[in-house]
Amino acid sequence: MAIDALVQSAGLVRSLRAKSGPGALARARSVKLDRAASEELSRPAPSPRIAANGVHWLPVPGWEKLPWLWHGFSTRMGGVSRAYCPDDAPGELNLGFTAADSREAVVQNRALFAEAITGSPATPLIAVRQIHSCLAHGTTQADASRETPWRGDAQITAEPGLLIAIQTADCIPVLVADRRLRVVAAFHAGWRGTVKRIVESGIGRMRLQFGSRPQDLVAAIGPGIGPCCYAVGEEVLSEFESQFAYGRELFHEVYSTDEVRNKYPMLFLTQRAPGHSPIGPALHLDLIEANRRQLLAAGLKPRAIQVVGGCTNCHPGLFFSHRASKGHAGRMMATIGIKP
Repeated sequence: MAIDALVQSAGLVRSLRAKSGPGALARARSVKLDRAASEELSRPAPSPRIAANGVHWLPVPGWEKLPWLWHGFSTRMGGVSRAYCPDDAPGELNLGFTAADSREAVVQNRALFAEAITGSPATPLIAVRQIHSCLAHGTTQADASRETPWRGDAQITAEPGLLIAIQTADCIPVLVADRRLRVVAAFHAGWRGTVKRIVESGIGRMRLQFGSRPQDLVAAIGPGIGPCCYAVGEEVLSEFESQFAYGRELFHEVYSTDEVRNKYPMLFLTQRAPGHSPIGPALHLDLIEANRRQLLAAGLKPRAIQVVGGCTNCHPGLFFSHRASKGHAGRMMATIGIKP
């Protein structure tokens, strides 16, 4: 078939799912969920680098060996926004055009972040309007002047002199760089985008459009909500099981370590759906591991993948978190670019 020839020419595998059949679902269901306390699943937060302009950001260890590469993950520290901090606190680095913040503050914050990464506040910093999809855009200098950003959840570029970026406040940011061809990509991976294989399909586009080879790619997974805190419902488990043979391996049953809750569970009964109740066991998803698996499935070696940053929900003083703030949160950015 034509589609098989096209996929094979790109070096891709058409389907990575387990073989279907009457026993396939039963075999998947037989995989037991790991049980853990949330503390066992938490990751420490790294110490940010502080730029000369006061912006706190996270580099990827070892990527400084690529002298042609710009990159970084922002934190909430070091900007001018007042929308999400106490009156007596210093300004913050909200990089998203949210309803609570002023456009002027966000524009100034974006210039500060671009300066921290590239040395110049005038470096174009291009974002997309994120829709939890698997859409990836090829970005050029012309996109810096667009009044309305493209809709999608990934950007890819081989054009020097600009920064491509995605925004997060719990979702997982992924940066990818081709060391040989100097092609870079940024991905926004919430659970919906992860189910739609945003990272895996985006790397496929890098291979088809630019000729990137998996052995030349390096990737970094940035700060996002960790398996320690990301409680979800059974419907999310069903979505992952329907798409990935290893779907159940991405989930944990997490029990509360609160002695009062464990001793008097009836005091905390709610009518909320499973996975959203404050008492355990709760169903927790490891989005970081889910996206690491997609990078591996795309052909990257384990040593080429780095996990940077801690859990956004565990460290609300360092990161913006939609869950930790109950929806009142700014936005961070993951950015990457090619030096001119």
